[in-house]
Amino acid sequence: MESRVAEFWGAPDLSVQIGGGASERQEAAAPKDDMDWAFGLSTPELRLFTTGLKQRLTPGPAATLGARVRGFFADLPVAPETDEPSPRLLVGALPFDRRADDCLFLPERAANRIWDMRSSAPRPSIRALTPEPSRAAYEAAVTQALAAMRASHGGAEPINKVVLSRSLKVQGDGAIDPFALWRDLKADPTAARFLTPLGKGAGGAMRRLVGATPELLVSKRGPAVFSHPLAGSARRSVDVVQDEAAAQSLLASDKDRREHALVVEAIMDLLAPYCSDLRAPPGPALVSTRTMWHLGTRIEGRLHRPDETSAAELAALLHPTPAVCGSPRDRAAERIHALEGYDRGFYAGAVGWTNAFGDGAWYVSLRCAETCGDQARLYAGAGIVEGSDPAAEADETSGKFQAVLRALGVDEASV
Repeated sequence: MESRVAEFWGAPDLSVQIGGGASERQEAAAPKDDMDWAFGLSTPELRLFTTGLKQRLTPGPAATLGARVRGFFADLPVAPETDEPSPRLLVGALPFDRRADDCLFLPERAANRIWDMRSSAPRPSIRALTPEPSRAAYEAAVTQALAAMRASHGGAEPINKVVLSRSLKVQGDGAIDPFALWRDLKADPTAARFLTPLGKGAGGAMRRLVGATPELLVSKRGPAVFSHPLAGSARRSVDVVQDEAAAQSLLASDKDRREHALVVEAIMDLLAPYCSDLRAPPGPALVSTRTMWHLGTRIEGRLHRPDETSAAELAALLHPTPAVCGSPRDRAAERIHALEGYDRGFYAGAVGWTNAFGDGAWYVSLRCAETCGDQARLYAGAGIVEGSDPAAEADETSGKFQAVLRALGVDEASV
């Protein structure tokens, strides 16, 4: 098993376990500069923790990612035989905007063991929560999106869905520790927890994206490719009867099933030219996190030419899906830029890894916060389709904030 695992990660002698049995034993403390570029991804299937920055991938847009990744690994010198070989993989994040620069890098070290957390600072008190935009402004934007969608249906390329997000600015009375936040997001074991550096922010503090996403954008292992899109959501209840009712109502919802079908269709259409076999079940299934119900569909395929197609290239192909942008993608993105009033940055982008063999996994960066010093900015969105209710969509985004707010020590908040 160990040799196959090492091949999967792209480091010939790297001892990495895959599966639920992988332990989160702590590593020895790393130098501060190494921790500045620490990356973490922990899912029910695998764990990856890296430290240090060895080399940045030249930043660029989604359209050039596949070529840049191929060139990077082609030019990467063969590492000398040592007791601790350098990993041959890129980790990092893709932004929401396909035209914006990504942030991927080759780490110094990689393992399945969690970083040393003993130096984590105490959790600061949260002084202020500021919605940007306000709930009322968000509901007004939903109304405008619905009007734009209706008006577009007389044209050649009607807009069928727009995903509108809102943000929540968090002010602490001290530095917000992204590693402690990452640790405390462990309360939802079904999610993929991630932490990735984004470069220095104001005042020289490192910006990081930290979250626990339920959504796999794409994974590749040899010829096998998988995607598990989620679209259509309902807030969970602590009352068992009400919780089951919310789940069944979501599963039966025509509006949510239409929203979900747009996502599945788009992913299938984009993957089809790359696959000799591609399949999905006829309808969605319920997927739960600690705070939300979702409609999900597992898509599976086999690639025509797996040696020529990397996981990063597939992520760039699919991203952003209608689950986080809308349909058609470019028209929906125009509406988002016009209505949201802020740059999403790496929210609703993707976080993951790809190795020199082209294998890898990328997760949609949802249920997350961007941290920098004593501030954090949380994001949440909802898919707007014909039949959407502005108040209900605002409620959905409020529910999606709760996982990160709890990890920050904020009890149920009305935002």
